Amino acid sequence: MDRLMAMRVFVEVADSGSLTRAAERLEMSRAMVSRYITSLETWLGARLLHRTTRRVSLSDAGGEALPRCRQMLEMAEEIHAMAGTRSHEPVGKLRIATSISFAEAQLTAAVVDFQFKHPGVEIDLFAVDRAVNLVEERVDLAVRITNALDDSFVARKLAVCRSVLCASPRFLKLHGRPIRPGDLKSLNCITHAFGSGAQYRLRSKGEAMTLAVRGSLFSNETAVLRQAALAGAGIALLPTYYVVEDLQRNALVRVLADHEPEPLGIHAVYLSRQHQPQALKRLVEFLAERFAGDVAPWDRRPSVVGSDRRVRLPSGRAG
Repeated sequence: MDRLMAMRVFVEVADSGSLTRAAERLEMSRAMVSRYITSLETWLGARLLHRTTRRVSLSDAGGEALPRCRQMLEMAEEIHAMAGTRSHEPVGKLRIATSISFAEAQLTAAVVDFQFKHPGVEIDLFAVDRAVNLVEERVDLAVRITNALDDSFVARKLAVCRSVLCASPRFLKLHGRPIRPGDLKSLNCITHAFGSGAQYRLRSKGEAMTLAVRGSLFSNETAVLRQAALAGAGIALLPTYYVVEDLQRNALVRVLADHEPEPLGIHAVYLSRQHQPQALKRLVEFLAERFAGDVAPWDRRPSVVGSDRRVRLPSGRAG
């Protein structure tokens, strides 16, 4: 960990008497402030602060360390001023976390393109089917798809994640195409073990609805749901970033096109806005530019929404 930054955090905590106020002034999460303090205490081999539920105070060791930390920071600023503030090519290693499906469909290619521009940056791309703990797992950047963000972290919106209800032509031929949302109750729906689960939140003509569905297959990973839908297992709610090519080649067919699933935000989530490594700052800017716009790049491509031909549902409804 950056020891100069840890000293800066320690001085700010000592001056403000609060980890929370220090986090606000430094524009970083409280968790990151705590992590810096712990790192500095470990390095010095002494407890610097006494923490209570209301405030923090300096220990004897903290009182001795504080003026020396101030001196170190002043010296660092003088050296920085002498060397100038010239920009330089970013170098270093970044650990990035995101979902398996988004890594496969979008983020891996973006990271490779970023490294073509900045070859001095090494990236550990951590694809996982859960939300990682940025502090404990030492993640520099998480790309999360959600509308429920943890306000203890800093987040920058990159794009909008839209989804579609879709199924394979084989499934629709055998079981019929739903005409109205209520038809889903009589069809097998492949659902996510987390996320929306056995409920679909849809919007049509400005009106929102939550529809309970049933299914014999569910999974915690979007990639599995896509494969099941392609194999004809049922109707799935899948992100367009992952299935746009399947829709274009008619391997999957969109259903209930006038009922849009709830869109989600795609966010770059990190611990601190200030004193970021140059590599992290450049990467966030790169991703924001790559995915920017009211419509995500993968949604700008013409997609196939399926034939208007109706097939017959088992109940006798026109499909």
